[in-house]
Amino acid sequence: MAKILILGAGSLSTAFAFPCIDNKHQVSIVGTHLEDDFINIIKSNKNIHPTLKSKIPNNVKLYKFNNFHNLLKDTDLIVLGISSKGINWALDQLKKIKNNQQILILTKGLNVNKKNRYEVYPDTVKNFLLKKEIKNLKVSVAAGPCLASDLSNRLLTNVIFANKHISVVRNLSKMLSTSYYKIKCSKDVTGVAACAGIKNIYAMIVGTSMGINSKNEKDNKNLNTAAALFNQSITEMCYFIKKIGGHESTVMDLAGVGDLYVSCTGGRNSKMGKFIGMGMTYKKVKKNKMRNDTVEGADLIFDIGNKIVKDFTVKELPLMTSFIKALLNNTKFKIDKKFFS
Repeated sequence: MAKILILGAGSLSTAFAFPCIDNKHQVSIVGTHLEDDFINIIKSNKNIHPTLKSKIPNNVKLYKFNNFHNLLKDTDLIVLGISSKGINWALDQLKKIKNNQQILILTKGLNVNKKNRYEVYPDTVKNFLLKKEIKNLKVSVAAGPCLASDLSNRLLTNVIFANKHISVVRNLSKMLSTSYYKIKCSKDVTGVAACAGIKNIYAMIVGTSMGINSKNEKDNKNLNTAAALFNQSITEMCYFIKKIGGHESTVMDLAGVGDLYVSCTGGRNSKMGKFIGMGMTYKKVKKNKMRNDTVEGADLIFDIGNKIVKDFTVKELPLMTSFIKALLNNTKFKIDKKFFS
C-alpha cells in the first residue's frame, strides 16, 4: 500500500483518486489555497463532488491546504492536479520535498523557459527542484482521453504515462491500473506532455465547427467541417511535436488523437470554440458566456502564443497560427480553404 497525496480538488484530480483507492492505497486530496470553501462544500454534501456529481469514497481523506506540508513529509507519490495557471504556485509548495520523491503530473500545458525554449511541465518541475538541491526525482506525466466524470463512474478509461526511464511508469502502471483504468507507458515525455497541452488549442479550433452557420446556442454539428478540422489538426500536431523534440507516433496514440477526440466531444475548450465559430471574439465570449470558466487552451495561447507565431509560419501550421492571432488580437476567426492541403 502506497501513500498518495493529490494536490488539487478539481474534477480530474478527484476522479484520479478512484483508481488509487480501488488499488487499496492510502489517498489524501488536499485543496489548493483557493479551495478551502470548496472542501467545506464537499464535506457538507456527504462527500459528493459538486462538479463530478459523484460521491468520493469515504476512505479518501479530504484536507484544506494548511495540512499540505505536514502530509508531504510521509508520502510515496505526489500527484499534481492543479490548473496550468497554478503550476508555478505548486512548485513553490514543493521546495522542501525529500530526495527520490515520485511525482505524477496531471496538469496539461506547456511553458516557454528563460532560454526562450518550449518546456514541458515535467522538465519545469524537475529543473526548479534541482535548483533547490532536491535530487533523484522521478517526475512523470499522465495524458490521454480521460473525462473526469467517466473515470469517477469507473468507466473504461485508457491513458498514457510517460517518463524517460520507462521502468518508472511501468511501476506506476502496476500500482494504479484497475479493470477500468488502463495505463500505457511511454518514454516520450516531450511528446506526451506537449500533446496534452496543445490539443486544448485544437479542441477549440474543431469546436468552431459547431458554431458555424448557427444563430443560436443549440448544437449545430457540421460534422464534415469538424472532420476536416480534426484531420488538419492532427497533421499540424505531428509537425509541431516533431519540431520541439517529440515523436510523431505519440500524436497518433492516446496523448494526441485519443485526447483530442474526447476534448472535441465536449468541455470548456470546445465550448469556447463553438462561440468563436458563431462569430464572437474571445473577449466577448469570456465576458458574456464563459466569465467564470477556465479555458486552458486559451490560457496556453496567452502564455506561449506569441512564440508559436514567431517560430512557425502560416504554411506550416495554418490552423494554429491563424487561431492564435485571432485570440491575441481579439478578432474574429474564419475558416479559410487555404488551411487545408
